[in-house]
Amino acid sequence: MKMFIISDNADALIGFRLAGIEGVVAHDRQKAEKELQKACHNSDIGIILITESLTEELEQEINKIKLNPKMPIVTTIPDRHGFRRSKDYITRTIKESIGLKI
Repeated sequence: MKMFIISDNADALIGFRLAGIEGVVAHDRQKAEKELQKACHNSDIGIILITESLTEELEQEINKIKLNPKMPIVTTIPDRHGFRRSKDYITRTIKESIGLKI
């Protein structure tokens, strides 16, 4: 299985290409959504990496993909500006998911 990156800037894409991971740059929502759908229907791709700013724009589409067990894993990575999420993002997500405070 391969990994694939959808980035909103060339910097992230270049870094991942140096590691052998293919991908595309999508400067707008429409192109990002189109590339996300293409990657989801490619049986060779098992993990899709997508930058935070594009994740924010495609939140509903990504949530649908995450709920479908036949789709690849979609994970968010920081862009060149760093994380936009709060420091307690993971703890808060766990609490919302299972109702327990850790």
